[in-house]
Amino acid sequence: MKRAIIIIVITGMFGWAIYDLVYEADKEQDYQATSDTELIDQNESSNNDQSTEKEIGLNVGNIAPDFTLETLSGEKATLSNYRGKKVMLNFWATWCPPCRAEMPAMQNFFEGNDVEILAVNLIDTETTEQDVVDFVDSFGLTFSILLDRGNEVALTYGIRPIPTTYMIDTKGVIQKKSFGPLNQEQMEQALENMQ
Repeated sequence: MKRAIIIIVITGMFGWAIYDLVYEADKEQDYQATSDTELIDQNESSNNDQSTEKEIGLNVGNIAPDFTLETLSGEKATLSNYRGKKVMLNFWATWCPPCRAEMPAMQNFFEGNDVEILAVNLIDTETTEQDVVDFVDSFGLTFSILLDRGNEVALTYGIRPIPTTYMIDTKGVIQKKSFGPLNQEQMEQALENMQ
């Protein structure tokens, strides 16, 4: 019975993720067009007034909400401790086909660039934690894998479709938000556009 409920929940989440990917694609294209304008506006306003305080939030130009999570290796990782570094914050799960598809590109991106990747696994949606360990091993992932127990960070970030990615600059400011898988070229372009 428990297995049937888990399968139903996972199937429902997968269906919702596909729905979001399909129907949110148009919104993402519109969003990307406006986010480039927002990035230009943000750069211009930061050049004009360096003392302006940024608001904590989930939009481009906001400071990304801080959090602390345990890594797969049992250490603590806090987002604000990465200030001074460019960060790719990615939300994913092992059962998610688009997440699986983007992982090799993320590993190549991590190896070839000066960027930190914080891959937040929605561990409560996994069958076992060993599934995550096996996934990381099979893909040869060397970037930080964080475990979001209770989905607290996913709720804070309003994660609906996975994967969802936030590109965060050295000051902790969100420079880009993407829904769905990214290829390496898109990751490189987002990094290049960051301060």
